[in-house]
Amino acid sequence: MKFINNAVAIGLVMLSSQLTVAQKTNEYSKVWVADNGDGTYKNPILHADYSDPDAIRVGDDYYMTSSSFNCVPGLPILHSKDMVNWELVNYALQKQPPFDVFDIPQHGNGVWAPCIRYHNKEFYIYYPDPDYGIYMVKTKDPKGLWSEPILVKAGVGLIDPAPLWDDDGKAYLGFAFAGSRAGAKSLLAVCSMNPEGTVANDDAVMVLDGHLDEATVEGPKFYKRNGYYYIFAPAGGVPTGWQTVLRSKNVFGPYEKRKVIDQGNTPINGPHQGAWVQTQTGEDWFFHFQDKGAYGRIVHLQPMKWINDWPVIGIDNDKDGKGEPVLTYKKPNVGKTYPIMTPPDSDEFNSPKLGLQWQWHANYQVYWGMPTSMGHYTMFCRPMPEKAINLFDVPNILAQKFPANEFTATAKMTFNARFDGESVGLVVLGLDYSMLKVKQEKGELFISQVNCKNADKKGVETESKAVKLASNSFYLQVKVKDGGICSFFYSLDGEKFQPLGEDFKSREGKWIGAKLGFTALREGKINDAGSVNIDWFRFNK
Repeated sequence: MKFINNAVAIGLVMLSSQLTVAQKTNEYSKVWVADNGDGTYKNPILHADYSDPDAIRVGDDYYMTSSSFNCVPGLPILHSKDMVNWELVNYALQKQPPFDVFDIPQHGNGVWAPCIRYHNKEFYIYYPDPDYGIYMVKTKDPKGLWSEPILVKAGVGLIDPAPLWDDDGKAYLGFAFAGSRAGAKSLLAVCSMNPEGTVANDDAVMVLDGHLDEATVEGPKFYKRNGYYYIFAPAGGVPTGWQTVLRSKNVFGPYEKRKVIDQGNTPINGPHQGAWVQTQTGEDWFFHFQDKGAYGRIVHLQPMKWINDWPVIGIDNDKDGKGEPVLTYKKPNVGKTYPIMTPPDSDEFNSPKLGLQWQWHANYQVYWGMPTSMGHYTMFCRPMPEKAINLFDVPNILAQKFPANEFTATAKMTFNARFDGESVGLVVLGLDYSMLKVKQEKGELFISQVNCKNADKKGVETESKAVKLASNSFYLQVKVKDGGICSFFYSLDGEKFQPLGEDFKSREGKWIGAKLGFTALREGKINDAGSVNIDWFRFNK
């Protein structure tokens, strides 16, 4: 008996060791890693749609958040030790208010460009909803629960907030204007706040009118250094603009300004909208996004230095005080070397908790789907919304960001259809979309490709000739090539994949990149539903 127990113990140790090795080999993405492994990194550091990034350092830890618009959960929290290797650790907004509004898809609305700060041993995020005003959430533990949103400054069209707590304890808020709501744009303003940062006062002062040479100026980030107040602000438009910096000895101005980075002779369009961060060793760095169409606004990291109290971002080859983006560069000196880390993409669904890479298009409802303790995620076939023309108005789509320029994504699924008219699918969703749909008709399963152009404008779906499936367990696959070109395949054994349909050129969504994920729908309403078990979803090159 003792021998058997020892053998079992040895076996458990070996199994534990194998699991540890397996976990380590799957710790980071197989399709995009920014760390070159030789002390350098490549841009983008995140080839995924973490739009409007803002970042801070607290001690030896770096935290980043980004806009999330109508996707829920929202306000992603990313963590890094070296600014190159990032993990997705939390969301600050589990449900988006007002709940009656965001319980249905609100494409392009919701969380716009946020700002994360650390003050009095608490983490703060200020975020705008262009239809309601400027909200604030906070926490002492960024990986834990964040507070419910507080409306700090009500006002339609107020966007891109940036708080600043001054040396004397006074607090201020910089912000911009969304022309689509406010009827005015290309303006930056500063107002005061109460010291707690919970109420913004009605004493706003315009500090920049950008109509002359800083068109579409927005996204201010507020800092103080060497007695100067600085406002970093992107201008010139999302795909085409540059980064401007304002400085003044007075918080309300007047401010002088300078362009500090633009595309120059590089392939990196519109380098702006981001964050200045300083390492423990005193180095200065700047995060920004690049609008890459269907891939979304991907995140770059640029070296930065101060010359005569002006920042220069990127590499200034012609010494004109304005830099250009780098494609590869020496990693930041943070005093130590840390292992490779990436946000999650593949998912084995082995945890009774949904992976952080997944989001819905509206506030989650429990009957859309649930994780299980049986090694899969279950989605239930829900009725299409009554007025829905296509998937653009469907809230229960489980999806994640494109994680790289090129990749293959494969899902193993079992469709437990209960009624005719139920369907499940693997979808690439944007303003146009395409998906492999498996549907039950007359008790049998058929697979087809469904396409929809201009889904946001009530475009109508077209469908390829359906192919009968011999099993309710199958594999759906999409291969994404450079330029977001998608090819679809299916298989019954996971080895021999058959192409289906035509190539599809993915498009961005409303202010977000294309999303990749799953549908589970039905025709009409009934008091029961079939379901699909998603066994795993894996990304490979």
